[in-house]
Amino acid sequence: MPSVKEIYQFDELTWPEVNEAVKLGKIPIIPTGSVEQHGHHLPLKVDHLCATAVATEAARLKPEYSLVLPPVSYGYVHHVMDFPGSLNIHYEHFIQYVLDICKSLAYHGFKKMILVNGHGSNHNLIDMVARRTIVETDASCVFCSWWQLLKLNPDFDKEWRESVYPGGCSHAGELETSMLMHLSPESVRTDKIKSEIAKTNKMGSDFIWTDLFGKGPMGLIEWTSQYSDSGVMGEAEKATAEKGKIVFEEASKNLATFIEEYYHRKIEERTRHQEEEPTIPLSFPTD
Repeated sequence: MPSVKEIYQFDELTWPEVNEAVKLGKIPIIPTGSVEQHGHHLPLKVDHLCATAVATEAARLKPEYSLVLPPVSYGYVHHVMDFPGSLNIHYEHFIQYVLDICKSLAYHGFKKMILVNGHGSNHNLIDMVARRTIVETDASCVFCSWWQLLKLNPDFDKEWRESVYPGGCSHAGELETSMLMHLSPESVRTDKIKSEIAKTNKMGSDFIWTDLFGKGPMGLIEWTSQYSDSGVMGEAEKATAEKGKIVFEEASKNLATFIEEYYHRKIEERTRHQEEEPTIPLSFPTD
């Protein structure tokens, strides 16, 4: 059997090995995603598959620092429910569920953890989970959606992106389709790939537009069926498996680099600046 230092999948550990992982300072990584429609050409598993793949590969690259957990596969997709197969988790339930995982990890002694998200509408929710983990436990928690890991090099998109900006890389567009062509080619219905730019973008507003790599100053999250007929938002026809390999390796490499940085990052002590001892507890929950 490999040593605990070599094991990078959390659920492969025994409970005594979890104690050893805590002593080693290993960082749990929690992938989050969704089960939802991705047009006529991609399966329902896209979001949790991509997040889990990036998190797992990063952990494999840095096993001495990492433990990737089984994914939280279901997410907040209420606005997508006009499309069959989308399975919605109430946003409060999602927050509490992922927070319970983080609190359990903190209870067992893990003091740093990473949330890696694969579904756009989960992003603000994992932001809240990370914040609450910090204020309600003694652990540190950071978060990202996996495509944000492609932004470190401002010229990286020149290596793969051909779709229009904004709008070519949104839901089931060039990026996600390329990722699935690389990670799960057998599940891509290549004969049904068809591009569709969201009606939100086609209106040409300077204020309301969207892309995985940017958005206008005004937010508008309508029912998906209001701005897409097929469920696709992007130029899926420009996707290739080669592009998927490029972006998968870049995201995984950058996450692995951050894992090592975070492992060595000093977590500063909290300092209370009231002159008098507070006479009431803080009002947010701690259970």
